[in-house]
Amino acid sequence: MSDGLSAFGNDPWWVIGLKTLLIFVILVLLTLFNIWWERRVVARMQHRIGPNVHGPFGLLQSLADGVKLAFKEDLIPKAADKVVFVLAPVIVVVPAFVTFSVIPFGPEVSFFGHQTPLQLTDMPVAVLFVMAIASIGIYGIVLGGWSSGSTYSLLGGLRSSAQMISYEVAMGLALVAVFMYAGSMSTSDIVAAQDNLWFGLILLPSFIIYTIAMVGETNRAPFDLPEAEGELVGGFHTEYSSLKFALFFLAEYINMATVSALATTLFLGGWHAPFWIDHVWEGANQGYWPVLWFFGKVLFFIFIFIWLRGSLPRLRYDQFMAFGWKRLIPISLVWIVAVATMRVARNEGVFDEGFSSNPQFWLIVIGVVLAVLLLTFFLPEKDADEAVAAPAAPRAGGFPTPPMPAGGAVRGAAAPIVFRSEADREVSNG
Repeated sequence: MSDGLSAFGNDPWWVIGLKTLLIFVILVLLTLFNIWWERRVVARMQHRIGPNVHGPFGLLQSLADGVKLAFKEDLIPKAADKVVFVLAPVIVVVPAFVTFSVIPFGPEVSFFGHQTPLQLTDMPVAVLFVMAIASIGIYGIVLGGWSSGSTYSLLGGLRSSAQMISYEVAMGLALVAVFMYAGSMSTSDIVAAQDNLWFGLILLPSFIIYTIAMVGETNRAPFDLPEAEGELVGGFHTEYSSLKFALFFLAEYINMATVSALATTLFLGGWHAPFWIDHVWEGANQGYWPVLWFFGKVLFFIFIFIWLRGSLPRLRYDQFMAFGWKRLIPISLVWIVAVATMRVARNEGVFDEGFSSNPQFWLIVIGVVLAVLLLTFFLPEKDADEAVAAPAAPRAGGFPTPPMPAGGAVRGAAAPIVFRSEADREVSNG
């Protein structure tokens, strides 16, 4: 066990209980704030007012919505599997809280007179623990859709399972480069390894791929296919109401905070002060100040979630699957090979002589090239249905097929409708 991990497991029971309670309270309050913040930001983007009545600046609007949901009628469909139907929201929301147990909020501090790290616990495979627990929450969505006895809900659950397979693979591959560069899967060790340089800079492709995959992992626009209102009437939670629906809603926003906290921990230096403020102010990374830096970075990622929801339309299902399997995963594999090659070359002393003795320089160069390559994949492809196919000959006994226009398919506005006058109709009728 490393020196960083030796600081854990020595806390008395009351410190562990207080840490657990604080994490629960922080996540609930952060959820209430994020709902209000999302509505205010999207309202500003759409030139609306947003919540402004309940409490100062409408800050109590989320609390009012929660109370309203709690007092709504709780319905269970007759065709539903009642046991699974009730357990599904619990299976979704519990892992959302558990994943925060290994997230470091700050360094070692004096906590009510006891010296302890600002982190509930840590382990040698903490990042894998987060991914494993987060995967369990997806099963709650699948079971919720299946147990509802509704076709729309079932389709939403099936879409969610496909989304899990597609984007968790890309997310896991994006983290491999971080493990190789940090030499550990412990969250506290990864934060310590970014004391001088953040992994988001030297591992830019991994950062971009993780950022895209975390949007798909949390079922947020433009990847919110499991709850596509246009064709699924709400998706997997169509048949849910009252507190059961509120648990799904709570889990979605806590998962947003979880993946944002993980991105902060793995790529943006965790609780370390941004912009290297600690070089100017020595106390920036001491005491409880790092908690402020940590949550500032988390709110930055949550703002990205809100920005995407207010800017981008939902993808088609074929676009969604093609982007995950044909774009993110191949680029992740190429980038892992590049990072592994650079690490081996550094260990073998290849960079001791030559053009540059700093392997981070080459990682940044390769990362920028792959990041540009990844961005080019956002350019639209020519759809196969855009090609004008030759009209097929009508089969015997079938309906006649109207001929295509001489110049191909007509695009743009339809031709204006011209009505004949009364005199023209009398002449044509004879």
